[in-house]
Amino acid sequence: MSTMSDLLARHSKLSAEAVEHLQRVVAEWQLLADMSFADFLIWIPLAGADGVWAEEFLCVAQVRPTTAPTAHPEDAVTARVGALLNPQLRRAVVEGRICREEHPRWHLEVPIRRETIPVRHGRTVIAVLARDTNLAMPRVPSPLEIAYLSSASDLCQMVADGTFPARSAEVGAATSPRAGDGLIRLDAHGLVAYASPNALSAYHRMGYASDLVGLPLASATRELLSDPFDAAEVAARIDAALAGKQSLRMEVRARGAVMLVRALPLRPRGDAAGALVLVRDITDLRRRDMELLSKDATIREIHHRVKNNLQTVAALLRLQARRTAIPEASRALAESVRRVNSIALVHETLSASVDERVDFDELVDKVLPAIGDGATAESRAKVRRDGRFGVLPAALATPLVLVLTELVHNALAHAFDAGQVGEVTVVAERSPEALDVTVADDGCGLPEGFDLERSPGLGLQIVRTLLDSELDSSLQVRARPGGGTEALMRLSLRGR
Repeated sequence: MSTMSDLLARHSKLSAEAVEHLQRVVAEWQLLADMSFADFLIWIPLAGADGVWAEEFLCVAQVRPTTAPTAHPEDAVTARVGALLNPQLRRAVVEGRICREEHPRWHLEVPIRRETIPVRHGRTVIAVLARDTNLAMPRVPSPLEIAYLSSASDLCQMVADGTFPARSAEVGAATSPRAGDGLIRLDAHGLVAYASPNALSAYHRMGYASDLVGLPLASATRELLSDPFDAAEVAARIDAALAGKQSLRMEVRARGAVMLVRALPLRPRGDAAGALVLVRDITDLRRRDMELLSKDATIREIHHRVKNNLQTVAALLRLQARRTAIPEASRALAESVRRVNSIALVHETLSASVDERVDFDELVDKVLPAIGDGATAESRAKVRRDGRFGVLPAALATPLVLVLTELVHNALAHAFDAGQVGEVTVVAERSPEALDVTVADDGCGLPEGFDLERSPGLGLQIVRTLLDSELDSSLQVRARPGGGTEALMRLSLRGR
């Protein structure tokens, strides 16, 4: 299914600013649909044979209400309708005003009443917003329904005026309060004309015990908040909406409760009609957020302590190596220090992350120089990385960094003669399904009769064990074209 942007690009000549305005309408129109108890569709006129008059209209976007039955159970996007059979669409474009059908029409055995609202950008009508109401379910007028419909009518008139949504409005305000979360209608003097039950519950949780109707909302909200800056800010935003200025959403806290507040100016035809204040109680949501943050902090602290403990172990092994008179034992301890430090680097990286994933390129760039500095004193060979590993899960990163450490150290220790200048390259090639890693050197090559499975070296045994048990892979060691040796392995990334 094509997006609205795709349809507009193919079937209209609207400017980038006009398309952006339609995107702002779409970002806000769930509020219009819920308060209107109606479906909303955006229709754009398609140029006729004369290039001016529209013979057809194309639907480029659709939204259904969450407060009432839909009038369009089918997907109407990409549908085309004739202008002659839908004169209200053409009238909205030509006359630039809201038009309403006198008699309901039947659609899929459902009676529908349609209103067409011109979407004005600047001085030009760029599209038509159809408000289609399902009349099959009769509604009993209530204070909530009256407040919803009157507020929706004011906002629809502002769409026709070109003043809603404003240019400063946030596109894609997915976290804004909805009408069902809590709605408060203010008159032109800032007094509460209506407050929905959910809005009253949110204010009661903040500590306001009495009814809000007839009270100045800015003052009532300011008295609840202990933080003077938040109190002044929320009052200023409500006053700004009454003055016709757009307001961004804001979180306020009182007595352990958290409420999201957004104020919208209501100025149909430029006349001050008050403001619409949407509120949402997000106390439980923020409490869960704090629990997640606490868990993240605990996990990072665990990684930090593991890293510190591993560094302590490495220091003890290093101290023991210096006190050991047997050269073979000293070298074995030094290799253990290198392995422990490699694992510690993984935990150090995880301690600075908010999730269990690692930027492996950054990690390898820390490990490889340390290996090269410690093992190339005699051979003078250098180590470098080629390609990108990308972000990997920690469960994959820990054994993989150990494998690379062993393979690079093995190449530096055995591929070059004393004083020989050379290079060890770690090559990574990543696809959506797999990660191919090659450790190659330009040294003296494999010894005659080399057998990977029978190699007595501890490093290669560690590599084979980790690849088999942790990485579900295998190792292939072969002569490198042009001289030297290369070790190859492929790691599956499916499900990781």
